[in-house]
Amino acid sequence: MKINVLTLFPDFIEQGLHTSILGRACEKGLLSCNVVNIRDYSNDKNGRVDDYTYGGGAGMLMQAQPVYDAYKAVENASLKNNCEGENHRIRTIYVTPQGKPFTQKDALNLAKEDELVFLCGHYEGIDERVLEEIVTDRYSIGDYVLTGGELPALVMIDAVSRLIPGVLGNEVSADIESFYGDLLEYPQYTRPEVWNGMSVPGVLLKGNPKEVNAWRKEKAEELTEKVRPDLFEKYKQREHYIKELLKDKRNNIQMLESLRRGTGEIINTDPLVIYMACDDLVMVDINRKMDVDEFLSLLPDGVHSIVVGQEFGDILKDVEGIHKSCDVYNYVYTENVHRKIVNKDIRLLTEEYADYVGTHYELAGYDYAVEKVREGIVYGIFVDNEIAGFIGTHGEGSIGMLYIDERFRRRGLAADLESFMFNRDLEAGRTPYGQVIIDNVNSIKLQEKMGVYGGDKILTWLHL
Repeated sequence: MKINVLTLFPDFIEQGLHTSILGRACEKGLLSCNVVNIRDYSNDKNGRVDDYTYGGGAGMLMQAQPVYDAYKAVENASLKNNCEGENHRIRTIYVTPQGKPFTQKDALNLAKEDELVFLCGHYEGIDERVLEEIVTDRYSIGDYVLTGGELPALVMIDAVSRLIPGVLGNEVSADIESFYGDLLEYPQYTRPEVWNGMSVPGVLLKGNPKEVNAWRKEKAEELTEKVRPDLFEKYKQREHYIKELLKDKRNNIQMLESLRRGTGEIINTDPLVIYMACDDLVMVDINRKMDVDEFLSLLPDGVHSIVVGQEFGDILKDVEGIHKSCDVYNYVYTENVHRKIVNKDIRLLTEEYADYVGTHYELAGYDYAVEKVREGIVYGIFVDNEIAGFIGTHGEGSIGMLYIDERFRRRGLAADLESFMFNRDLEAGRTPYGQVIIDNVNSIKLQEKMGVYGGDKILTWLHL
């Protein structure tokens, strides 16, 4: 990802971007940072970028011209480097107390972009006209006022950058930290076992994963209820619908897991409708249908995909602008034991394998497959150091994209890849599941062989 920052204080930003984890990400080439001094684009011989506000009032306001010219320099460089068309527009974030509160879900959404611009204001802010011209998003990091936008920009850059594959060096950690599932993170401990007369809780020393997870959940609930009662109310609502969905787990596992993993947001309760901003996806309780106009009014801007029960899907596919993609069954892995992997040479695929994955994964298209490789969620299996196939995770959490090269089939490699993904989900406290197109006989046989249980109702995928 490339990060551009437009600021009056470039040294401030440079120091933050080249320190600690962000600095290492830049050194590895995972993050590219371009800091632009807005003063360099002033038409004033003294480099002045501010003036008095029309209508009077205290303080000075940053002028539109230098901000606009600084932005256009970044945009033109992006057009030149990426060979994009004239309509190319970089996601541009203005950090301001008047913006909407910045959340972890916003960080997930921004982390999908290839390039971002952060605009840092100063004085009394920036001329509204240039903001309307170039800004796509306005965010605030809290209900208070700072001297400038540099600190909030660095906060947001840190939150977004750590979600880029490889930045943290730990794939699972970004999935289980604070604000996922509307719970604050549980207390954690390290050596020594006793410090200053205080001991590490005994349950953490026993090594029983089930007991540890139960303790962590209990402590996270206690902390959230005490410190963030607003979040705790959302959590209780989420838990209520998790229990409801468990009554038909196999058919609603995609909704159930989105709530458990904290990636889904409830936007309607009767029937239950969940929005996943990280994948621009809306899901409806498979057992229900609703008024079409009412449903369409619920869809957030930018939604690309819809997952519903087949009956409601047959109605929606006739709506202008909505197209049916496929019908699938859910398959859920219900055991809590790790599966044995025979071929252990399974690796996270890097950019060099993007074309291979894009060429061989046909269902969602080349661009989709390449994007998943770049997101760091596709794994390859190798035989004698040669790639023999791959598997990945779709945005909503289902395991899929399974492919084995014809030369390496009937060696159990597909089972090894699925086992590997099952184990990853189990280690992260998640229920492994996948979706199979209803007439894909070979894949259905594999799921049955793996001990994966299928739902008995058809889900329909639609695209806008």
